Amino acid sequence: METHLILVGLLCLCSLSFSQECNRELLENVDFPGTDITFLHSPDVEHCQLLCTQHPSCLFFTFVRPDWTRDNRHFYCYLKSTPSGQPSIQTGLQGVTSGFSLKPCISDLDLCLSKVYQNVDFNGADYKFLFTADYEECQRVCTHDNGCQFFTFTNEEFGLKEIRYRCHLKFSWTIPRTPVVQRKNNVVSGFSHKMHLTFETFESECQHRLFPNTDIPGHDFETLQAASPEYCLALCSAHPTCTFFSYHSNDFKCYLKNNPNEMMTTAKQGVTSGISTYFCQLDHQNWVKVAYESVDFTSSDIRFELMDDADTCQRTCSADPKCLFYTYVKETCSDPSQRRRCYLKRVITIPAPPRVVKLNNTVSGFHLRNCPAV
Repeated sequence: METHLILVGLLCLCSLSFSQECNRELLENVDFPGTDITFLHSPDVEHCQLLCTQHPSCLFFTFVRPDWTRDNRHFYCYLKSTPSGQPSIQTGLQGVTSGFSLKPCISDLDLCLSKVYQNVDFNGADYKFLFTADYEECQRVCTHDNGCQFFTFTNEEFGLKEIRYRCHLKFSWTIPRTPVVQRKNNVVSGFSHKMHLTFETFESECQHRLFPNTDIPGHDFETLQAASPEYCLALCSAHPTCTFFSYHSNDFKCYLKNNPNEMMTTAKQGVTSGISTYFCQLDHQNWVKVAYESVDFTSSDIRFELMDDADTCQRTCSADPKCLFYTYVKETCSDPSQRRRCYLKRVITIPAPPRVVKLNNTVSGFHLRNCPAV
């Protein structure tokens, strides 16, 4: 009985972020100084709160509003955490709004981000632009382009005449990305089998091609960590500018490449290459439902629980809407304190602009694919 109580106590500590009470209150002109995990950019405090909610360890936040005057930090979203789950200090500060993660309030986020932002530029992440009559048409284009997560439109009064009415389509990752993948004995990693992947549904299945022991040198625009060539293919197919990829199995690196004009291949051991898929239904089962032996998805932990096997860990992750992937430590692990631990993990998947800045005569916003009527 004593051992059981100790284990229950440990699990309660590890699940601290889920034991907090639901607190939706937003505290205007209140700062939670210090205890920062990281900062991101957000167009408003509500979006900042959603970022905190999806971040694996964020419990509360402070958002620097556009009316902040002390320096040029506008639209900064500071994600924060403490062992107690509460801010260590609260102080009055003009131009900021603070609040709490909604993790205890909601099971998961599949939200309609319908608000648009006048005189705000979602700077960077462009993959395509075109000209539209107004920002509403720009938003419709973004909504119907599956690669577009947000947009910026320059109106008829924009300073540079030659780019007035230009609609910039922009990308951010909604497919879960494992930040660190490492080879490690006595662990098993994998993904939630009920993971919601926001891809368009097509009737025809993709006939993808993988080229083993083949490299496509050059033309890299992003390098990600991936547990398999099939997962690398999914990442490439999700990115609107990826034409092909090369996956290096020795260090789990997935090189996304762009060259629509030519594809030169060369033989190379331990490298698998492939071509992005278009307008077809990609089979995600060949990476989502795979258990990766001796592979560790390091970091991004929500919590851990003690379990008897990796199958139970996988089912627990699949049953929890907040969990996107997991790592299970086997009984054979050399460190007794780590044995039987099931680490449940997640990353941010809502659309997130890399920068948000003030810019006159622009309008920015998000796609409406999650909204009731498009």
